[in-house]
Amino acid sequence: MNYQFDFGVVFERAPELLWATLGTFGLAFAGMALALVIGVVGVIGRTSPNKIVRAPVIAFVEIVRNTPFLVQIFYIYFALPLMGIRLNPTTTAIIALGINGGAYAIEIIRGGVESISKGQVEAGYALGLHKADVFRLIVLKPALRAIYPSLTSQFIMLTLTTSVCTSIAAYELTSAAQRIESDTFRSFEVYFIVTGIYLVISTVMMGIFALISRRYFSYPTR
Repeated sequence: MNYQFDFGVVFERAPELLWATLGTFGLAFAGMALALVIGVVGVIGRTSPNKIVRAPVIAFVEIVRNTPFLVQIFYIYFALPLMGIRLNPTTTAIIALGINGGAYAIEIIRGGVESISKGQVEAGYALGLHKADVFRLIVLKPALRAIYPSLTSQFIMLTLTTSVCTSIAAYELTSAAQRIESDTFRSFEVYFIVTGIYLVISTVMMGIFALISRRYFSYPTR
């Protein structure tokens, strides 16, 4: 093999990769925040006894979970302008990530909510708690504690999914890697380093989620 490895040309673009990595974190956290909101609100509708409320949520979950993320982000970016809704790449990426992650979050959180016994809920009402307080304190928090590992795993996967956002020119790590690769023609070196960066990103995310778990979801110790 006559190929000569040269990582120097990639290291010269390290500042660009750093800013793109921050862009990836920005998209990921904004998408996760939106996904969590959609997940919590969606669970309220998904568990509603009213079919008119429940049916749209079920349809939303099935449509999103059974279509590719790339198609979803293309639809938001290219199809919505035909209806007069124009969004920039960053906003589109955040909305698409939030919608995609939210559909999965609804089902994950629903599993946790349904694991809470009715006796606990009835006890909350017996203590005179408002319905919103019962949902927040007796249903939602214990449910989140139970499904936290599954939910955070889904969010880490959502973070890696940000790489697809390069398809609409959103500013993130993969889009920066493509620009550097097209300038240097050092495909192996560029994507080898970018792979390592994504591994670091995943590790950092796992560390952040572990800290949150210890702070908010750990059981009291004597």
